[in-house]
Amino acid sequence: MSTLSLDAEALYTELRQGVRALQRPELSLVGIWSGGAWLAERLQADLGLAGGHGVLSSSLHRDDFGERGMSASTTSTQLPFSVDGRHILLVDDVLFTGRTIRAALNELFDYGRPASVQLAVLVDRGGRELPVQPAYAAARIVLPAAQRLSLARSDDGRFTFTVQEEH
Repeated sequence: MSTLSLDAEALYTELRQGVRALQRPELSLVGIWSGGAWLAERLQADLGLAGGHGVLSSSLHRDDFGERGMSASTTSTQLPFSVDGRHILLVDDVLFTGRTIRAALNELFDYGRPASVQLAVLVDRGGRELPVQPAYAAARIVLPAAQRLSLARSDDGRFTFTVQEEH
């Protein structure tokens, strides 16, 4: 078995450059809890964007809610701006099947009708089950379906990845 090593900080630098290229007036960053929210928070600061970033919790719109139940996290959706007519850049750490993105879009549209929604991800690992494509991905990799790629954030705000076997 091979070992995957991804430098999350280097990929973050790539993501920041990609998001900079996607910037436009009235663009708001919205991160999907948890990894996407961490990325959106740091991007907001590093790019010097005005206002605040949003956070989406997709847990209530997941199609596997019956299996997973409520998340142990108490994080809820927080959007410090009106969604109506706004250009939204949805940010997530790892794009896999597309189901989390679908759930996040459902949650976002519960708050209004944006002018547009684009997606930027740190890693696109393929394996799509829904027609979801990012406008920007810092990296594209292939992992076996039984492995899970997770973003972690240290106390000093630095990112790392771990690969775990799912059971």
